[in-house]
Amino acid sequence: MSDLADAFLALPGGYGTFDELFEITTWAQIGIHTKPIGLLNTAGYFTPLLALVTHATTEGFISSFHTQLLIYKDTPGELLDAFAAFKPAESQLKWTELPPER
Repeated sequence: MSDLADAFLALPGGYGTFDELFEITTWAQIGIHTKPIGLLNTAGYFTPLLALVTHATTEGFISSFHTQLLIYKDTPGELLDAFAAFKPAESQLKWTELPPER
């Protein structure tokens, strides 16, 4: 199914949604795909999750380079516009080949 997708979109959900979201994000991190990954942050649903990602980045567990893998918007129109404007990262760097922090 992931091969047929043009993008990946997470709507508010539970454990299964989180599992699939982080699996497809990890696949992007290790270079399996370069497709956009979006979160529809309806009513701020994903705000705590995004805070966790920010915290993990601050603590050094997620590269700031890889925080760009998640696109999040509050409305479907904004998210679709972000998908339309999406350009994959300049390189297919894997998590073991991170660029220097800026």
